[in-house]
Amino acid sequence: MKYEHKNIINENKIRIPKQAEKAIEILEEYDYEAYCVGGCIRDSLMGKEPADWDICTSCKPERLKEIFSEYKIIDTGLKHGTVTVIVDSMPLEITAFRKDEGYTDHRHPLNVEYVTNLKEDLSRRDFTVNSLAYNNSTGLIDYFGGLDDLQNGIIRCVGESQMRFEEDALRILRAVRFASTLNFSIEPNTKSALYEKLNLLEFISAERIRDEFLKLLTGNGVLSVLSDYKEVIFFIIPELKKCDSTPQNTPHHCYNVYEHTVHSVSDIEPLPHLRMTMLLHDIGKPSTLTTDRQGISHFKNHQYIGGQMAEKILKRLRFPKKEIKHICSLITQHDNRFPASEKNVKKFISRHGRDFFRDYVKIRTADALAQSDYMRNEKLSIINSVNKIGEEIIKSGLPLSLKELDLNGNDLIKLGFKGKDIGKMLNEILNLVIDNRLSNTKSDLINYARKRL
Repeated sequence: MKYEHKNIINENKIRIPKQAEKAIEILEEYDYEAYCVGGCIRDSLMGKEPADWDICTSCKPERLKEIFSEYKIIDTGLKHGTVTVIVDSMPLEITAFRKDEGYTDHRHPLNVEYVTNLKEDLSRRDFTVNSLAYNNSTGLIDYFGGLDDLQNGIIRCVGESQMRFEEDALRILRAVRFASTLNFSIEPNTKSALYEKLNLLEFISAERIRDEFLKLLTGNGVLSVLSDYKEVIFFIIPELKKCDSTPQNTPHHCYNVYEHTVHSVSDIEPLPHLRMTMLLHDIGKPSTLTTDRQGISHFKNHQYIGGQMAEKILKRLRFPKKEIKHICSLITQHDNRFPASEKNVKKFISRHGRDFFRDYVKIRTADALAQSDYMRNEKLSIINSVNKIGEEIIKSGLPLSLKELDLNGNDLIKLGFKGKDIGKMLNEILNLVIDNRLSNTKSDLINYARKRL
């Protein structure tokens, strides 16, 4: 897939916050060099608001703590030369110039040696676009061509690519993540080394892989990245590989399962749980594929098989239990195409909840958009009708769960209900209220329960 970039890069876009400027000035007063560095400079040059501001300095950590003794200091990474200084309520990570040695686990250096040379410090960083430094007195410092790569939309390792990935295998996934979030291409030598060292990801914890992978999924360039870097994606989730060789011979589809998946991910709101849902929503199709006499593909019960497979994948990637349950439930329900009636929508929201319903509408829409033109407008029309009915129900304030009833188990116990009959009566009353056959007022609910008793 072809990437075309010509970003408008202007040094005047860099606006160092007063707190960072103050920290740099303090260090310079003590004759130390100090610069804002990394992602904050990259984002500023691209006209984005940096999430945080990091500083590198020729000052060693112990001396740095003495200089900022009047400020709150957190030893966030002291053994790697980093302390966090709180300046006027802003946390600033300040790291001493250093070089790293001995990456035996392909992630963490065994030894950190402090240096006084900025270029030597920047040479250990991952990519050229992250190796830019700046302060107001010196201006922009670019030793490795990061400015050109930023302007041309290129991810390139600083120095020797194989060595950078050997040092820290997570950089393999970070390269692809930046390609997605910045919508950049990966330079050929970096790309070649990335594939050569792909197996080193086995040394990285599932949690770190999960976090980088979710950032990748929420990038603007996710469509290109999922299509162009399949080997990386399949290394992390091998179950997706079969999707890429599973056809969908049906009028409703124009892509194979993986291609459809990729487009559906791109077509949904860039929230991690939604994009992860779309990535896995058809994971059960390869194992459920059948072909009828007319050559038409069928995938009976793929949503249920997919939900079970997704649970295993998400557990492997150490997703929180609540998130696993939500994503797997969405996968199980993604093919639930009930008629757009008030009764059906009420029951669905009552069973799954308001937030789940809204996510369900989004995944149904993304799924339809990633299919062929065949009946697409009709599908989208039904989904829009379901959504409209649901939003009207939600807006009405109608009770849709047991906790929203003006009656609880204690009220039924006082009337004489016992054991399982309490739950049965509460659910019966809820269904009557949802169907507008009983008003949600305590007196009416108690009178009904008393009669039923």
